[in-house]
Amino acid sequence: MKKITVLLMLIAVLAAPLMAAEDGPIGIITAMSNELSLLLENADVTETRTIGGVDYNIGTLEGQDVVLVKAGIGKIMAAAGAATLINEFDVSSIIFTGIAGGVGDDTEVMDIVVSTDLAVHDYGDITNNGFEWDAVAGTDENGRIPADPELAALAYDAAVKVVGEDSAFQGTIATGDQFIASESYVKVLQDRFNALACEMEGAAVGLVAYTYDVPFVVIRCMSDKADGLAHDTYENFGDTAADNSASIVMEMLGNM
Repeated sequence: MKKITVLLMLIAVLAAPLMAAEDGPIGIITAMSNELSLLLENADVTETRTIGGVDYNIGTLEGQDVVLVKAGIGKIMAAAGAATLINEFDVSSIIFTGIAGGVGDDTEVMDIVVSTDLAVHDYGDITNNGFEWDAVAGTDENGRIPADPELAALAYDAAVKVVGEDSAFQGTIATGDQFIASESYVKVLQDRFNALACEMEGAAVGLVAYTYDVPFVVIRCMSDKADGLAHDTYENFGDTAADNSASIVMEMLGNM
């Protein structure tokens, strides 16, 4: 009997980190301030911890325990933010929210794309024949990083409620360290990945989360069409698109 009791205690100790992770807060990450501002305005922040020069805001939002962070622009800062959420705050899941360029023929400015999976579109080799993409940056043979199906379903349902079914999409999001403003490269993203959106952080967050076995999803509102007018369109619609994506996150949290 004593041996059984000791064994049960040992199992409980070993399982504690896993239980804590399952019950941990939800990590919500953005690249820019305008993508986080509406969430911060509506959150009850009880503590802010600065790690590596980045503020992590701890509190509640729509009845859920959350850690809100503007990690910074690009794959490196996004990956660092995701790793910190996991290792320092034991988050149970990660939601990335923000704006993106529309790549799909049917997606328009202010539409929403919820990730089914992501791909790193700028990973590969530069040769005398130009750029050769390599799928090794993904988690499967197609170079894709799958989002969590349950979170993706929750996010899509929230998007439909906030913006309507005609403006809500699910599909592949392509990530690279470039602001895309090129019709020809949009065609590359369509042909190579069948992507609906392009941005600079999602796949990095997804790969870190996937590596740590933490569920994740990426939610993006289209601020432009990633074409020759992208910079001007972004200037006109970026803030509103950022708020739309944040509103979907809040709707999603309220349904969890």
